Amino acid sequence: MPYLELAGFGSVALIWSFDLHFDFLSVLVERWRPKTHTFHFPCRECTVILEDVALQLGLPIDESPVTGVSSFIDPAVLCYQLLGGSPGDGESYFFGIKTWLKAKIGQLLATATEGELMCAARAYIMHIVGGVLMPDANGDNVHLMYLPLLADLSTASSYRWGSAVLAALYRELCRATNPDVVDMGRCLILLQSWALYRLPFLASVSHQPYVYPLLNR
Repeated sequence: MPYLELAGFGSVALIWSFDLHFDFLSVLVERWRPKTHTFHFPCRECTVILEDVALQLGLPIDESPVTGVSSFIDPAVLCYQLLGGSPGDGESYFFGIKTWLKAKIGQLLATATEGELMCAARAYIMHIVGGVLMPDANGDNVHLMYLPLLADLSTASSYRWGSAVLAALYRELCRATNPDVVDMGRCLILLQSWALYRLPFLASVSHQPYVYPLLNR
């Protein structure tokens, strides 16, 4: 946890489980307008903003944008340096390593060194990115391009991870409005929690003490 908090992922790491109501999310998609990036309801027009990402997930929304290279000459070397291991040979395999990351986290011993703990923290963050924050429609892939941003965990929190999550969600909502699309990815738990919090007339939510991030309600 100290390394996750140092990297800016301490709050989102507390989100252990959640249930997605896809019928509810489908209604939201039907109300999405790609031209304005807003939901159109009979009562008003609204959308998810950066403040919502910060409140719901606890991710940083200031400082540097999440950007970098998306292809690597030797991805195996990168994985060995930052994760302490490599899932296999061949560049194409490195674009879907979520299952391998989960196994990597489970292999951590109580006697792990500081270097091994940092590698495990990076693997856990990558798993969060691919499983909660920016999963694809299949939910089993995570792109290796995020890993170099985690090389120095002390500077990882200087990136606008919240902005990247929101931008990815906007793009996925626009894609999902296509009648031919049957699956949807990205941070749907953010969308669902935002709707229940900002639009209480859509569904009743029991009163609970304030907890942070709000998604843990």
